[in-house]
Amino acid sequence: MFMETKDINKKLDEFSESLNTLNIALDIEGKNTRIKELDDIMSDPNFWNGEDTNSIISESKNLRKIVDNYNSILDSVNTLKEMCELDLSEEDINGISDEIEKIEHDLDELNLSTFLSGEFDSANAYIEIHSGAGGTESNDWANMILRMYTRFFEKNNYKYEIISKSEGEEVGIKGCVLLVKGYYPFGYLKGETGVHRLVRISPFDSNARRHTSFASVLVTPEIGKNIDVEVKESDLKIDVFHSSGAGGQSVNTSDSAVRITHLPTGIVVSCQVERSQLQNKERAMEMLKTKLYIMQEQEFKDKVKELKGDVMDVNFGSAIRSYVMCPYTLVKDTRTNYETSSVEKVLDGDIEGFLEAYLKLKDN
Repeated sequence: MFMETKDINKKLDEFSESLNTLNIALDIEGKNTRIKELDDIMSDPNFWNGEDTNSIISESKNLRKIVDNYNSILDSVNTLKEMCELDLSEEDINGISDEIEKIEHDLDELNLSTFLSGEFDSANAYIEIHSGAGGTESNDWANMILRMYTRFFEKNNYKYEIISKSEGEEVGIKGCVLLVKGYYPFGYLKGETGVHRLVRISPFDSNARRHTSFASVLVTPEIGKNIDVEVKESDLKIDVFHSSGAGGQSVNTSDSAVRITHLPTGIVVSCQVERSQLQNKERAMEMLKTKLYIMQEQEFKDKVKELKGDVMDVNFGSAIRSYVMCPYTLVKDTRTNYETSSVEKVLDGDIEGFLEAYLKLKDN
């Protein structure tokens, strides 16, 4: 892209205005102050003995990423302004034009950070995937969704661990729970809550007929260990079972997996990732308290869509997103109308467009 010098100066002025706006919207000064506070906390010799170590480190990383991205763009704009005061060759102008394209892209990404201001947006996220009715077809679809998310995490430097997993009788999974960590995990992923619908020629149908399968996704924030929620032992049904999985060191070989049912609400949580039954129980209790906290707090009645999307109880009659592989190819989100014909790319983890479209929609 070749630009005239006057067009370059105009673009750089627009960038400066955008940065001034983002400075206020992102509260860069406040974030710098908070980073210094966190640095002081982490420099304490007793820091690594505390329970909130991971959450503090995560908060610091998230804040630094926003501030560093802002400063990087600001430095680039100022450098280009200084260059424009010199006599520029055609080669110089071409180089500046390319840098302007990069700045535009970086500004778009930074602007997304303004949509991540929710109370729990910076929290780690639990993602629950459950297959719908239909046995083999739905179990396979749930497993495809699991792969889609894990591919997205791997491509975008998110860390995840599978907390629990229930294998299907023949293929796929009946359900699983993941814990996701990284850059504003809940903020970016909260829009995935809902029913996901797949239309395809079934690989399990000898007559090659078209099938529709459903799976549900629920995204909730990891609020932390110190949640003030009273849980009566008499309200709990605790089951111990053998962990399932592909084998290897990551899977337990004893009956250490734990499933907890909260009888008054019907909430069920499970954990099988830890080595001991006690650790799995503690992890499952954290998840249960998080769900009860969200359910019990009066203030969440008006904020439930913000926290858990547009559905609380999964309704298989209305999908938030359809993945059609036959008779045409299309993935379309019914809430934002964002769509793409690249079904295979989406199923391979290319879901950024859907996540960003939802963030922008909720901000309007």
